[in-house]
Amino acid sequence: MSDPRVLIVFFSRTGTTRTLAIALAGLLSADVEEICDYTERRGASGYLHCVFDSWRKRPAEIVPTGLDPSQYDLVVLGTPIWAGAVSAPVRAYLLQNRAKLRHVAFFCTLGGLGAEGVFDEMRALAGKAPVAQCKVRAAEIQGGTAAASLEAFAATLKQHLAHDRALEWVC
Repeated sequence: MSDPRVLIVFFSRTGTTRTLAIALAGLLSADVEEICDYTERRGASGYLHCVFDSWRKRPAEIVPTGLDPSQYDLVVLGTPIWAGAVSAPVRAYLLQNRAKLRHVAFFCTLGGLGAEGVFDEMRALAGKAPVAQCKVRAAEIQGGTAAASLEAFAATLKQHLAHDRALEWVC
């Protein structure tokens, strides 16, 4: 029986969510795919674009991804919170790939509030409940204090994968 395959998929405008995704991939020995979109999101005008996309719940036009999520046992999706909502690129990814997702987990980075609403939105977009979810404040990542939360999240995901593998072995 082969080891479970895990894919970390994320969008990051400022690099904060990227930092968390890369660290999580190291803990899970996972493949990583960054979602890229065609909208300019740098600077003040880019930030405003993000806010407008969030208010409108509009998916972004994203660059086609290279990895097929249906080939993974678990897809872990990461998003920054934009004005209390899922980022437009992650929204687009979930809408495009929801039928290919076997099991999902979610993480988000935030500066303030809104994680529970974002997790609810991601659950609806994915069409399934996550096996785990994790919110990490940007200040924790920048201050180097996010490790405990990230390790606990990774441990929960590993437990799920082990349990899922055990069920496959029995069947």
